[in-house]
Amino acid sequence: MSLPHALPHLSAVADAYDVLLCDVWGVIHNGREAWPGPCEALTRFNARGGTVVLISNSPRPADGVVAQMDALGVPREAWKAVVTSGDATRAELSRRAPGPAWIIGPDRDEALYQGTGVVRALGAEDAAFISVTGPEDDETETPEDYRQRLIPAVARDLEMICANPDRVAQRGDRLIYCGGSIADLYESLGGRVTMVGKPFGPIYDLAVDAAQALHGGPIDRSRILCIGDGVVTDVMGANRQGLDCLFIAQGIHGDQARGPDGALDPARACGLLKAETTYARYAALDLGW
Repeated sequence: MSLPHALPHLSAVADAYDVLLCDVWGVIHNGREAWPGPCEALTRFNARGGTVVLISNSPRPADGVVAQMDALGVPREAWKAVVTSGDATRAELSRRAPGPAWIIGPDRDEALYQGTGVVRALGAEDAAFISVTGPEDDETETPEDYRQRLIPAVARDLEMICANPDRVAQRGDRLIYCGGSIADLYESLGGRVTMVGKPFGPIYDLAVDAAQALHGGPIDRSRILCIGDGVVTDVMGANRQGLDCLFIAQGIHGDQARGPDGALDPARACGLLKAETTYARYAALDLGW
């Protein structure tokens, strides 16, 4: 596997791409504050005629992500469309309505289910399937808190729909567990899981469709660049779609790709990618213009 090209500035390759499919958490904000450098880079790409589509594994529909970004100070000029795992999940839920569904996740994700026709089950005993967006309390809970409750669901062969394949996400200066970590546990117990967001196809179909609608026609896929900090979500998703990728190595991986001089070490970044049998054309510690 060849080393990713160190890319300290997006402007160095901006002319080669018409569309950026850019991750949100870990790239442009950390859940507590927006980062000026990445916001400026995306704004400049849009201003010069490019199209930025934010592609998020948030289990909420896009309007919820937009509201959060507005609150954090992400400028609207930094993106032209937002596509979420929640958008893709709603179609899956509607196909399985009315269920009932055993819903695992915080109250803030309730908008995911509105209008889908899905009704809520009390637990594994009366459910037709499971829908998970993340821990009910991601400040304190871990996947292990769900082990005993999931075992009866495995025994009943209930399918789990995971609206957020992320295992962890950055919130401030710490990592919190996401839906993907609960789905991993369920699979390890022998359960069936359907993942909807990155790295799986449905969310990319929505994102490319949104870009083409904004672009006014078909887009050459060689001119689409994916940007993200998740190896098994953003990078693997780009690989599966045959798209170029810029790996943001400082997101959820902290300083693991940083060399002794404080700069990106392409060999260390390659090690993170190789561990999951993935490849990125470019790597950077963070996104800048």
